[in-house]
Amino acid sequence: MNGLLGRKLGMTQLFDDDGRVEPVTVLEVGPCWVTALRRSDRDGYEAVQLGYDPVREKVLNKPRLGHLRKAGVPPLRLLREFRCPVEGLEVGAEVRVEQVFEPGQVVKVSGTSIGKGFQGTIKRHGFQRGPETHGSRNIRKPGSIGAAADPSRVFKGLRMAGRTGGRRVTQRGLRVVNVIPEDNLLLVRGSVPGPRGSYVEVRRER
Repeated sequence: MNGLLGRKLGMTQLFDDDGRVEPVTVLEVGPCWVTALRRSDRDGYEAVQLGYDPVREKVLNKPRLGHLRKAGVPPLRLLREFRCPVEGLEVGAEVRVEQVFEPGQVVKVSGTSIGKGFQGTIKRHGFQRGPETHGSRNIRKPGSIGAAADPSRVFKGLRMAGRTGGRRVTQRGLRVVNVIPEDNLLLVRGSVPGPRGSYVEVRRER
């Protein structure tokens, strides 16, 4: 097992022995349940499917409920697969944070970034502003997006204004500062993607 599902609770700070401030993100990781196992001889790859966040049965549809009942686990809102060897794992087993992570490990955290709505090119792509003096009306506009007569069209893929955020982001190289098993908490140094309360996937890097 190389990862677990969890929820971002927010950020705080810790103080080292020498008095330095260390910014940390508090993650509620697990408990997760093994809902399915993928095997190379049957599925072509090895992975474990984990479920997280128990909910009422009426929240889930019948196919999801049937799948979870067959696995012998409670109704769970979130299901994700983690690529890893499945030897020694059993469907229906409960996995807790202290079984996978320990202080000092380096992890990567994946989540959905905060949505910022429709934004211009300066905020979305870091474009420079135009001149603000001498009658310029091109302060925050993107500028030229292509030639006129040839090719007489705008090429696909140009960086322009549009919706920003709300996409999957993975933050790598985060060090585990502390594990609090009784509260299912994992403290990692630095920030992770997403707003407070959003789901995250935490995987070991090394």
